[in-house]
Amino acid sequence: MAKAPSAKELLVEKYIADLKEKVGEARPDLALLDACVKASGPSIYKSDSATVAASNKDEMERVRTSFIVKKLGVTDEAKGHAALKAAVEKYGRAVRAKHRPVVYYLVAKELKKAAALKAA
Repeated sequence: MAKAPSAKELLVEKYIADLKEKVGEARPDLALLDACVKASGPSIYKSDSATVAASNKDEMERVRTSFIVKKLGVTDEAKGHAALKAAVEKYGRAVRAKHRPVVYYLVAKELKKAAALKAA
């Protein structure tokens, strides 16, 4: 009898679907996505922190400082903001619920920091 998928596995399936359907990535980098899920920590299980509110300036600044600066090591503020803006545009402004690991994935790719994140 097959084991039921874990909560994390179910969420990862959603993230993969978003990357394929909303972002247009035919073959997402699963190792990078896994690293982004790890970087998100337990926030993926809490409804208020599982998604990123792109219209909230405080939230975007939090993503920049806690993920772009601390996890990716990119301290150039303009570069960080540009990568976040590009990630939001790729995900689609119309998509209200932007899953945190997917945003992290897009930012890491935009900044060409995928290898560093996967090694962390």
